[in-house]
Amino acid sequence: MAKSGVFERDPTAAAKVTTDNLKKELQRLVKSIVEESSPDEEIGFGFIDCIDRATQTLQSLKDLKEAMKHRSYDNTSFDSCPQEFNCPLSKEIMRDPVIISSGKTYDRASIQKWLKAGNRTCPKTQQVLTHTILTPNYLVRDMITQWCKNRGVRLPGPLVYSDQNLATEPNQSLFRSLLNKLSSSLPDQKEAASSLRSLTKRIPSFRAFFGESDDAIPQLLAPLSVIKPETETHRDLQEDLITTLLNLSIHDNNKKIVAETPNAIPILLDALRLGTIETRSNAAATLFTLSALDSNKSLIGKSGALKPLIDLLDEGHVIAMKDAASAIFNLCIVHENKSRAVRDGAVTVILKKIGERVQVDELLAILAMLSSNQKAVEEMSDLGAVSCLFSLIKETSCDRNKENCIAILHTICFNDRTQWREMKEEESKYGTLSRVAGDGTSRAKRKANGILDRINRPINRTHTA
Repeated sequence: MAKSGVFERDPTAAAKVTTDNLKKELQRLVKSIVEESSPDEEIGFGFIDCIDRATQTLQSLKDLKEAMKHRSYDNTSFDSCPQEFNCPLSKEIMRDPVIISSGKTYDRASIQKWLKAGNRTCPKTQQVLTHTILTPNYLVRDMITQWCKNRGVRLPGPLVYSDQNLATEPNQSLFRSLLNKLSSSLPDQKEAASSLRSLTKRIPSFRAFFGESDDAIPQLLAPLSVIKPETETHRDLQEDLITTLLNLSIHDNNKKIVAETPNAIPILLDALRLGTIETRSNAAATLFTLSALDSNKSLIGKSGALKPLIDLLDEGHVIAMKDAASAIFNLCIVHENKSRAVRDGAVTVILKKIGERVQVDELLAILAMLSSNQKAVEEMSDLGAVSCLFSLIKETSCDRNKENCIAILHTICFNDRTQWREMKEEESKYGTLSRVAGDGTSRAKRKANGILDRINRPINRTHTA
């Protein structure tokens, strides 16, 4: 339709007529589908044909809208547009300008299409590209945006051209070159680590490269086996390498490989204890990411990761606490890690932070998970968890937090009779349990009623002759 003679002569009028006709046809088809079929009727070929035709009509309507959107853009006057704002390939104003390795700027969609066709040279200079990384040219983009704004011209969003398959030989060569630099001098190591950190953050193919080579991750970690992170220079290198490890761990295929790489977990634990706060936070985030796999949860727990994570949580750095808490929560999904967390002081630290009203949502969720451990319940009782949890219930408006508080209290109630008196006094003074039993979530209501039933039940004493 978009190439018909009517469109050639008067695109706007033709588009309106065609759109109206498509809408009428769609209305007719939908009416037929609704009126000629009921749940009790057997679906025949006529019914199915109507659905197919309605789907085709919808697609035609969508295609037409898209075509006219682009025509609207093409017909917009950019005659006075500065030459440097036009892409050398498409000759049109750039929507998403990027820089290639030759230093020239192109529109992203155009240069991606050029590279996808197998070209490995700069279209303008014919220089062979050392890599196919596309770096956003924010300066040119801002200049184009401002030029359009000054003239009241609306520039459409960038065209999408997937570059997921651009794992080209130049990229592989760059990847190998950077890995080799990690076994060179300290300045080369720092330069390579910084580049890998940036590339693995921005380009999925670079993350994938690590999983496709048996020696890539050991090469990445090699400098961390010998550096002394207490020096400022080495801390920068450690931060870049740990962050690179975090970036590549996001790739699902890498999670098992990273966790099972010799020294990977010990190096992450060293980073948790030493280094910049960003390094420690990213090490915790890496453990959290790796622990998405159940097999990794056990492996990480056995390695002794919970203690440094709990210590990091205890220190209270805002930037690191959330990552540490997320990692602890994920690891404690596995039963044996709950015992390790309790042994390593998790209950004490978590109750202290909750008392300070820090990261309450995350920490309550961990505490609720740990409450299935008998030793954890005993510690909660000894540390005054009951009063702390009742205080939170009265303060918070978050149903999830109330539910976790009541769930923990329910476990304490059923495991430690010495806490009943405090629970009875709380209910007598404030009616806290009754309120949750009346307006909490279904689980919270059930738990609150269970506590009320237990603490108000007469104590049966058995007398023997």
